[in-house]
Amino acid sequence: MEVRADAMKVVEVAAGLIHHAGRYLIARRKPGVHLAGYWEFPGGKREAGESFEDCLRRELFEELSVRIDVPVPYRIIRHEYPEKTVKLHFYRCAIEAGQAAPIECAEIRWVLPEELPRYKFPPADRIIIEALQQDGRP
Repeated sequence: MEVRADAMKVVEVAAGLIHHAGRYLIARRKPGVHLAGYWEFPGGKREAGESFEDCLRRELFEELSVRIDVPVPYRIIRHEYPEKTVKLHFYRCAIEAGQAAPIECAEIRWVLPEELPRYKFPPADRIIIEALQQDGRP
């Protein structure tokens, strides 16, 4: 069996479960990117030498123009797509400064945990959505 070299690549990502008033902030991916049009929990790829917490802070500022409080580890999910493997480090957090704006995404919404299944999320996020629904309100 032949294994493609790019299939072995693991992309490390930090994602924020940003909560406020019982809702989570979700972002819609821009056209032209991997999984364009899908909704996701905002975050991004970790740079070399960067901690996941620092990555999350940087990405949320770049994407949404917000500063967050101390991120609390929630879950780590590994998911294999045909073209790559992602390892998602999810953190619970809240906005400490700024007002979220869709700078690096198509749009953003604040949604209740029970509303999350109405949105089209990448397969890697399904486990997190189920866990958040079981946990109830943030």
